[in-house]
Order: sequence, then structure tokens, then C-alpha cells
Amino acid sequence: MNKEAIEYHVRGILEAIGEDPEREGLKETPQRVAGMLEEMLEGIQYSNHDIADMFEKAFTTEDNGASEAVVMKDISVFSFCEHHFALMYDMYVNVAYIPHGKVLGLSKIARICDMAAKRLQLQEKLGRDIAEIISEAAGTPDVGVKIVGSHSCMTARGIRNPSARTETRTYTGEFKTRKDLQELLD
Repeated sequence: MNKEAIEYHVRGILEAIGEDPEREGLKETPQRVAGMLEEMLEGIQYSNHDIADMFEKAFTTEDNGASEAVVMKDISVFSFCEHHFALMYDMYVNVAYIPHGKVLGLSKIARICDMAAKRLQLQEKLGRDIAEIISEAAGTPDVGVKIVGSHSCMTARGIRNPSARTETRTYTGEFKTRKDLQELLD
């Protein structure tokens, strides 16, 4: 990430909206914004495969042909809409997968969701990315992801509907056809 370029452009935005970038409250704003974006968009520098490699710490299990699911709910994340650079907030992710000989450490599931969210994107793509990463890291084709969140491009601008929430679901493998597995995400 080019922080110097971000600082330059933030200064230009401040000038373009009629602000004085040299006034007391704004003097260090370009640097603060650059630092914030570096942190909040960290996931941009990693592919889904990179994230799966980072968080693939798994434990082997006895499969015995069982189709027990691992379910983690209410993983809190935020992201940025790529259309408006607007915050997607108050987002909760539910993830379920069927282990095929190994299970991920529980913190790894939350870390995968967090890192995948730190990108410019659409909520639908975030769900697909999380499913792909979980699938690779856990070695399973059977993954379900549900995301519910608010988008400031809906709540704070445009239509300004503060109660609007968006829900997306992504299913792979067995989750595509089995209602009992899909219901685990509720």
C-alpha cells in the first residue's frame, strides 16, 4: 500500500471540499487516514489462497463417515463497499462446514472471516471468499456462510434507511442441497 500517495490524495480531497488541510484539526489527517486504510484494508494484499495458508492450523479427526458439522456463529466483522467506499458495519458471519478428516482451530475461522473482510468488495463476494478459504484450509468441499450486515451506502446516504440490513448466503458442496445443513446457519 502506498501511504504517501494516500496522504497526497487525502490532502487533495480536503482541499476539494473546501477545507484547509493546515488548520489545527486537519494537519495530521492525511497521515491518520493512510494509517487507518493500511490497517482496515490489510486483506487486499493477500489472495484467498494466502489467507488459507495463514490460518490452516487444523487438527485431524476420526471421520468414520459421519457428517457432523462445525458451526461458528456471530463472528463480528466490517468491510468497505467497493462501489461507494462506504463502511459495511454491524456485520455478523455464521460459518458451518463438514470436516473431512480435519477441523480448523476455532480462532482460525474468526481470523479467516476478519482478514477476508479487510478488502474493498461486495457482501456477496465476501461470503464466497470466506467459503473458498474455509474449504481450502479445512480440506472440505462442504461449507455454508451466512452474513448479515448494514451498509452505510444505504443507511447514511442515498435512501437513508437506517434499519435496512442485507443478508447473503453462500453454499458449497452438501450445503447446496441439504436444508438441514443450511438451517445450521440460522
